[in-house]
Amino acid sequence: MEDRSPLVLVEVADQVATVTLNDPRRRNAMTPELGDALAAAVAGLRADPDVRAVVLTGAGDAFSGGGDLKMLERLRAARFMEARAFMLDFYARYLSVTALGVPTVAAVRGAAIGAGLCVALACDLCVVDADAKLALNFAQLGLYPGMGATHLLPRRVGAQRAAELLLTGRRFNGVEAAQMGVALEAVEADAVLPRARALAAQIARNAPLAVRALKASLAVDPAALRAALENEAFRQAESYASADLGEGLAAAVERRAAVFTGG
Repeated sequence: MEDRSPLVLVEVADQVATVTLNDPRRRNAMTPELGDALAAAVAGLRADPDVRAVVLTGAGDAFSGGGDLKMLERLRAARFMEARAFMLDFYARYLSVTALGVPTVAAVRGAAIGAGLCVALACDLCVVDADAKLALNFAQLGLYPGMGATHLLPRRVGAQRAAELLLTGRRFNGVEAAQMGVALEAVEADAVLPRARALAAQIARNAPLAVRALKASLAVDPAALRAALENEAFRQAESYASADLGEGLAAAVERRAAVFTGG
């Protein structure tokens, strides 16, 4: 039977909205459809004057397993400009969270991989599962990073650490994420959502005008992020035509190490 549950759930209590990516069967893989549902949820929250903070989380055992591999395969057949335009539109769906005028707290339990971790980085604060499986593994797939990775990560951890994480694509857990500044703090898996909600509730109790002004002052520079996204979309469109991406995707499906030739 087809699952007709909403792809994004929104719950508002005590001026805090909890937004849940709700495709657990696919580990909240990032598809255009899930992105559309998230963007619609964000638009609704932007129109709600009673919401003072937002928590973003994922249903099931993953925050997000990252970009949908079948979508990436389809993009390999797209023309360069078509792929570039698609990626810019794709980023915008998920990074709509940066347009919220109130503070956002990512509650990351389980895996947050590639573009999925980037969405958590786009939030103002991040509470992570100590045993979470985290990675910005774009290069391991033969793909240039996207979803604002090249702007959001250095802003959070500094240029040298960002370079290490992006160039190696290595995995790390929530404890290391907190140590590096990828996350604010790491807690036990069952405590992730309660802790994120507690932070959001504490923020929501403060003066809303001051908090919104602080949010605007501390937020990602839209122009700088837009420039990074333009470059990422261009570079990702280049990657789609490469043999290396084909090898990276095949290796991911076959659960083996990729052998790249630079083609």
